[in-house]
Amino acid sequence: MAFKKKLEEKILDVDATMQGSLNFKDPVNLRINGKFEGKLETRGSLTIGPTAEVNAEIIGDNIIVGGRVRGKLIARDRLTLLPTAVVEGNIYPARLNIAEGAILEGSCSMLHDFLTPEELARYLEVDLSLVMEWASSGKVPAVKDGNSWRFERKAIDSWIASGKVGK
Repeated sequence: MAFKKKLEEKILDVDATMQGSLNFKDPVNLRINGKFEGKLETRGSLTIGPTAEVNAEIIGDNIIVGGRVRGKLIARDRLTLLPTAVVEGNIYPARLNIAEGAILEGSCSMLHDFLTPEELARYLEVDLSLVMEWASSGKVPAVKDGNSWRFERKAIDSWIASGKVGK
């Protein structure tokens, strides 16, 4: 009988004061319990604990807020505000869950599953100039909206799965 080795779960639990820019390219389970100021981009799950104080621009897949956050939050999959959450700023979730007692002071715009050229470049981990070249030449599924390009996430994911990236 063959056994599959369980993938190790990458967990980072931060209970300190940090400042700067953090970018996690691999999925992690990140938990912030202390103070953070700056910019944070993560894959996987980000939990901002009830004692945390965060002043940042945050981009992540699954974000759970239990503490105080000031800034911009972009949740590619889901944003959950727990009863102890206090969020001051603009949020952009694909899906949103706000528990009774949570406080949101700011605006909410749901992600329409479209990416800007800059977001697509980060998503594909390529230079913005390459994304623009692909869009102009029709190599990537794109929609021209006035003077700018928009990219539907589902079409991009299908394009990636088909192996046509860069062809």
